[in-house]
Amino acid sequence: MDDQKPEIVNEPDMAYGHYSYADYLTWNMEEVVELINGRIFKKAAAAPRRIHQRISIKLAAKLYNFLEGALCQVYDAPFDVRFPKASNEDKQIFDVVQPDICVICDPAKLDDRGCIGAPDLIVEILSPSNSETELKHKYELYESNGVGEYWIIHAETQDLLIYTLVEGRYVPSRLLTFGDVVESAVLPGFKLDLEEFFGDIK
Repeated sequence: MDDQKPEIVNEPDMAYGHYSYADYLTWNMEEVVELINGRIFKKAAAAPRRIHQRISIKLAAKLYNFLEGALCQVYDAPFDVRFPKASNEDKQIFDVVQPDICVICDPAKLDDRGCIGAPDLIVEILSPSNSETELKHKYELYESNGVGEYWIIHAETQDLLIYTLVEGRYVPSRLLTFGDVVESAVLPGFKLDLEEFFGDIK
C-alpha cells in the first residue's frame, strides 16, 4: 500500500481496495475506522452522544467490579480487537474492530495492542450512525469468529438484545428492557437489573 490516505467507504461491496491491520497501523486519520473483511468502515466523526457514554461507562464499571480478581478482563473503546484467520501476522489480518466494551477471559489473547482472537463477550451500544454496521456486518464477523456472547444495547430506547453462540450460530434472546434481569451465559453469576441500570440514565 502507498502512503496516501485511503478513501473511506461505508458499503463493503464498493471497490475501493482491500486493507490489512498492517495498513491500519500506518494511518493517521481524524475519524475512527474499523476493518471488516479488509474494507474500511468509518465510525461516527463526532464524539458519541452523552447517553451512549453514560451507558458505556456504567456497564464497564459493573463488569470491572464483578470481574475484579478474576482471570477475565474488561476493556472499553478505543481498544483494538483483531480477528486473524490463517495467520497472526499484521499483513494477514483483515478484521479489526473497536467494540464499545469487551471481556476477554484468555490472557494469551491480550498483547500491548489489544486483543487478538475472539473476546468472550462483546457489547455494542447503538447510535443512529452505526446501527447498520453493528446489526449486519459485525454480527456476521462476531458469529463466524466465535465470540461467545454479543450484546446490542439501544441507547435511545434503553433495551438490550443478546446473541449467544450455540454450536457456531447465534441464538437471540427476546428484547430485554425495564423489569428484566439479564444474566450472562459466558460470565456465570453476572446479573444486570435493567430497571436499576437504566433508571438514572437520562
